[in-house]
Amino acid sequence: MAKLLIPLANGFEEIEAVTIIDVNRRAGNEVIVCSIESTLEVLGANGITVKADTFIDALQTKSFDMIVLPGGAAGTQALSEHSTVQAFLKEFKKNNKLIGAICAAPYALDTAGVLNENYTCYPSFEKQITQTGYDPTQSVVIDKDVITSRGPGTALTFSLEIVKKLNGEETYNQLVEGMLVN
Repeated sequence: MAKLLIPLANGFEEIEAVTIIDVNRRAGNEVIVCSIESTLEVLGANGITVKADTFIDALQTKSFDMIVLPGGAAGTQALSEHSTVQAFLKEFKKNNKLIGAICAAPYALDTAGVLNENYTCYPSFEKQITQTGYDPTQSVVIDKDVITSRGPGTALTFSLEIVKKLNGEETYNQLVEGMLVN
């Protein structure tokens, strides 16, 4: 069982966050949702509130196998400016741990200097990213220990690729079959 960290900021994309959490919990992974806000209740981009498990400042990176950032423009901006999130991303990279980001969130990876050359993101956000290896044709791009994806419509594919990377092909196939994924 792997352990994932999902930091949330006001303005996060709800479909992406909940899909990542749900699919990974179905795979048997421990998922800790943390707030970077002053409250555990974090307001999504579309008015849905998610209650985080804890605050980011109460955590240490060493107990986690992966950090995954959901997108949403306002949430991504907050993650890219939050010193603890940026420090955590650098620590994960330094320790060769998995890092994931979807939609606008690869921008927060770029600001931390942990985005690898090949990536995808929500169309138009590549213009804010310094890496040149943007691929708009792929739903998910895996470049070494960094997994990126395009947006709400690719959240399920992204989450399943995370499961495949963390839990292997057998667990991935069981989820695909059990969730009736084409």
